[in-house]
Amino acid sequence: MPRLPGDRCGGRRPRPPWPESTAARYRAEGYWTDEVLGRLPDDAGRADLPAVVTPDRTLTHGQLDLAADRLASGLSQRGIAPGDRIVVQLPNGADMVVLCLALFRLGALPVFALPAHRTAEITHLVESSGAVAYVCADRVLDCDHRELAQRILTRAGSLKHVLVAGDPGPFTALADADADPVSLPPPDPSDVALFLLSGGTSGPPKLIPRTHADYAYQLRASAALCGVGRDSRYLCALPMGHNFALACPGVLGTLRAGGTAVLAPAPTPDQCFPLIERARVSITSLVPPLVPLWLDAAEWTDSDLSSLSLLQVGGSRLDPATAAQVPDRLRCTLQQVYGMAEGLLNFTRPDDPEEVILHTQGRPLSPADEVRVIREDGADAGPGEVGELYTRGPYTLRGYYRAAEQNRTRFTADGWYRSGDLVRRTAAGNLAVEGRTNDVVNRGGEKVPCQEVEEHLLADPRVTAAAVVALPHPLMGEQTCACVVLRDGEPELTLRQVQSVLRERGLAAYKVPDRLVVLQRMPLTGVGKIDKRALRHHLAD
Repeated sequence: MPRLPGDRCGGRRPRPPWPESTAARYRAEGYWTDEVLGRLPDDAGRADLPAVVTPDRTLTHGQLDLAADRLASGLSQRGIAPGDRIVVQLPNGADMVVLCLALFRLGALPVFALPAHRTAEITHLVESSGAVAYVCADRVLDCDHRELAQRILTRAGSLKHVLVAGDPGPFTALADADADPVSLPPPDPSDVALFLLSGGTSGPPKLIPRTHADYAYQLRASAALCGVGRDSRYLCALPMGHNFALACPGVLGTLRAGGTAVLAPAPTPDQCFPLIERARVSITSLVPPLVPLWLDAAEWTDSDLSSLSLLQVGGSRLDPATAAQVPDRLRCTLQQVYGMAEGLLNFTRPDDPEEVILHTQGRPLSPADEVRVIREDGADAGPGEVGELYTRGPYTLRGYYRAAEQNRTRFTADGWYRSGDLVRRTAAGNLAVEGRTNDVVNRGGEKVPCQEVEEHLLADPRVTAAAVVALPHPLMGEQTCACVVLRDGEPELTLRQVQSVLRERGLAAYKVPDRLVVLQRMPLTGVGKIDKRALRHHLAD
């Protein structure tokens, strides 16, 4: 496992969790270089060209570069040091981009929370990372993040700073962390640069340490595959804290290539279509539930979408019937993307046959990506056979941070990551996702860990048993169904009551169950565990 500055590691700098012989090979073959994150292209000719565009603000490359340097200096003067973990929960906007670059330059490590996270999730992220700071907006929709921060401060002992974009209330304004630029020692390429969150494991999210070297390679390789360069305009419609929107190639890959990142406050057509016209967006990314909404809106919009040339769709499997409509309705190329924050990325290529683009999720990004498909009996699956995806490579982690038990079960002794995804591989090497072995509901691309929700349900004194399962949904792909057994004598429990209780407990909105089923008893396996397979069959019937 990587060790980070600030941990009790004798002052040594962290190194990649790959075996040294493997790391040496990745360096020798050019996958890892001396590049570190946070730097923009050293090209004076781009200084006055737009780097970040939002509905109400534009930053040129020169302005973005200077703003990142000033913020890095200001954070340093306020006591943020290299290796410090910073939980970041900001909406899409210029502040988010500037902060990311500043933290990379400082050597502090962002922990990217998701917009829907609330008290329970943010507290977990602060405690599990040992974060010293939380950066948030003042208010987003119906959530006052300053009130959330006050609750977290009472629970998380490591937290020393709260920085707020906007009205800071009792805290410090992010805008006040501003100082004249100073020379800062650059990070080592092998240092951990950031933490992403696991989405496919049970229980609360695990922290995924990504190094400068491996993430920079992901940016370079994905930008090259997607044709992203100086003239590209990437629309970040999904939350920027997601690996997909951040770096596949996303905002960071586009900026690194000298292009323009266009940030939308929401992924809806009414927010995104005018930005596509105004900024001449050429590429964007969506999750499958959004695609039908965009297809329908494209029929009536007055916005000019002709600049859009590539639509990436990932997060869950896109059904072929919807996929087939993209070229005609949006007049652009569809690219299916299947990957994980833990590393491995698969893309369909723009010149792939239609059959591949519609019916698979592509093939690995890197020549150095290693993929195995393992059947239930432990044997390697042949072409067309379904099995669990195992992978390792130059940008796939070798262990979660501070998660020894999960590392024993999710990684093999020789470094293969067990994804929990069931896939089949075609003779040409493309992967088609068929399901999961792990206990997660894929709700429109948002991964809902069943075990975590079950623990919150069981905290209700009226509930004696709880199981969360996925049920099919025509738009979201899957919806979350909570099955509970009530204590004797308890009155009827309604879905609205359950949803209210879970929200009061600080659970993110996307994790709150969509359906509730009250049972007399749970079906059990032979060893006394809840039999979720039998439960799904019962619900289907």
